Amino acid sequence: MPGIPLGVLDLVPVASGSSAAEALHRSIDLARRTEAFGYVRYWFAEHHLNPGVAGTSPAVLLALTASATSTIRLGSGAVQLGHRTALSTVEEFGLIDALHPGRLDLGLGRSAGRPPRRSGEPARPVTPVVDGYAPNGLRIPAPFSFAHLLGHPRVALLQKLLTLPGAQPQDYGEQVDDILALLRGEYRSPEGEEAHAVPGEGADVQVWILGSSGGQSADTAGRSGLRFAANYHVSPATVLEAAEGYRAAFKPSAELDRPYLTVSADVVVAEDDATARELATGYAPWVRSIRTAEGAIPYPTPDEARALPWTEEDEALVADRVETRFVGSAGTVADHLERLQEATGADELMITTITHDHAARVRSYRLLAEEWARR
Repeated sequence: MPGIPLGVLDLVPVASGSSAAEALHRSIDLARRTEAFGYVRYWFAEHHLNPGVAGTSPAVLLALTASATSTIRLGSGAVQLGHRTALSTVEEFGLIDALHPGRLDLGLGRSAGRPPRRSGEPARPVTPVVDGYAPNGLRIPAPFSFAHLLGHPRVALLQKLLTLPGAQPQDYGEQVDDILALLRGEYRSPEGEEAHAVPGEGADVQVWILGSSGGQSADTAGRSGLRFAANYHVSPATVLEAAEGYRAAFKPSAELDRPYLTVSADVVVAEDDATARELATGYAPWVRSIRTAEGAIPYPTPDEARALPWTEEDEALVADRVETRFVGSAGTVADHLERLQEATGADELMITTITHDHAARVRSYRLLAEEWARR
C-alpha cells in the first residue's frame, strides 16, 4: 500500500518443544529476513514470568540484533517504565546508539502499579466504544476488563519481583519528561543540579509512546509532540479512542509538526486462507494463558492446541483478540490491514505474527510484504 510502511513487533515467542535460546536465535534470524523483505522497523516487547515468551529485556535484544542487521530501525515496544528510572533507560539506549547510531526507536510504555495521572489533570474526551464495527468494516469489539486479575497472586508476585522494596514508581508523564530532558542534556533537579547521561545525552533516537487507550499514554505522547503507537493487537476495543485521544492532545514539537501514528495488528499469512487458519490454531489457548495470569504458555502446535481443554468461558475470555486477528492469504490479510489503516489514519502499521513453526512465521512476513508492495 503506497506510503504506509510496515514494521515488526516481536515478543520472542518460545514454541512448545523448544527453548528460550532457540527463540532468541529465531528472532534474530527473523530480523535479518524482514530487513531484506522491506520492513522498516523491528521492535521487541517486554514481558516477564512468561514461559512462552523470551523477550524480557528489549535493550539487550536490540544490542544483539543491531549487530546482526544493518539498515532496519530497531526499537522497544515497549520499555515498561513502572519498574525503571529515566536515567537507566537513557543510559541503556545511549550505549546501543553509541555503537549503532541513528537506528534506535525508544518506545516507552506504562505498566501496572504506577500512580494515577497528575492531580487536576483531566482525561481528554474521546468517542465511547461499543461492540460492533467501524464504518469501513473494521471489527471493534466490546472493551475487555482485566478486573478478574486484580489481587491475583501471580500479578502480585510480578510486582514484588520487579520493584525494589518500598520503591514507588514515578508519575508516567513526569518520567517521560525526565527522559526527554536527559536525552537533550537539559535535565535539572528541583534543587537546580544538572545531570548528564553519558552515553545517552544527544543520542540519535526516536522516542515513541505506546498505549492502548485514549488515557495518559496518548495524552503524554500528544502534549510532548512525540510519535505514538496504538495497540490494536492488545486492546482492539480502544484503538480508535487511542488514536483520537493522541491527536486531540497533540502539540507540535521540534521533533514533529503533526501527529505520527503506528498501529499494531496480529497477523498470520499463508498461501491460502485454510492453511493460515490451521497455523493460527494455537493463538486462542496462548491468549487464554495470558489473560488468566498463568503466563504465556509455550506456543502450541495446532494438534496440541486442539487437545487442550476448552470451555465457553475460555471462548469468551479471548473472543475480542481472536475476532480481531487477521488470518488468511496475503490478499485477505492486506485487505484487513487497509481497513485498519483507514479507520485509524495510521502512518505506519506494526505486524506481530506468531506461529509454532519458524519457517511458517518467516513465510508469513514475506508473503505479506510482497502483497503490500503490489498495492
